[in-house]
Amino acid sequence: MATFNKRGYRSPKEKEEKLDNNFIEDVNVDAKDSTTAKAFDTLDESASRAEDFIAKNQKVILGLLATVVLAVVGYFAYEKFIAEPNQQNAADELFTAQQNFQKAVDGDVKADSLFNLVLNGSEGKFGVIKIAEEYSGTDAANQANYMAGIAYLNTGKYAEAIASLEKFSSKDVTLSALAIGAIGDAYAQQNKQKEALDFYVKAADANLTNDFTRPRFLLKAGKTALASGNKAEALKYFTEIKDNFDTTPEGQQIDALIGLAQ
Repeated sequence: MATFNKRGYRSPKEKEEKLDNNFIEDVNVDAKDSTTAKAFDTLDESASRAEDFIAKNQKVILGLLATVVLAVVGYFAYEKFIAEPNQQNAADELFTAQQNFQKAVDGDVKADSLFNLVLNGSEGKFGVIKIAEEYSGTDAANQANYMAGIAYLNTGKYAEAIASLEKFSSKDVTLSALAIGAIGDAYAQQNKQKEALDFYVKAADANLTNDFTRPRFLLKAGKTALASGNKAEALKYFTEIKDNFDTTPEGQQIDALIGLAQ
């Protein structure tokens, strides 16, 4: 049979293999160019240096650790076996002196003899002088200094009163003000008016709103200033009592004092 080609007919070409232009060849990354690798290398180097330092200074490090441990253990041992028993012993010794002190300040007719018992002890117990010396640093010793100061003040030993009261400290603003004011009293008894005035003002300023201590020591400051001839300063203290504390016992007598200061 005869064959013929149709017009325009072309024989099909073989299909060409299509190339994947998106193909990416596997690339080896040099570890030296990796940021992560560099970070790990740095960490390795730091760790190695730290290990070398510890190895070279092992004895020193262990010695320091041992010192810290001993200090902590020593502190707790001191608190438990020395400080706490010392506080208790001091409190026990102070009990009798406290009773005598309270009787004396309450106005017992034998106040002088009671204050001497407070200072020197009774009933086999230490007085506040000995307690302050033997148990220095305890709460009882601090209280003993206050009681000693007041006892000295009431028995005419003014220098000793000042010395004891200056050793006393308290977070109680009322008690602190009373101690400061008592130092002013001791100076006043020695006719040291300037020092007395300074301590009365300091005692008044210990609590600006306390209607017990502030008017009490403003009045003493005013009287001291008036006795020293400083009427203007006295008037300032008296006027504050009238303006702010007129209902207190100090306020009841203030008009006459204001008249003297004017």
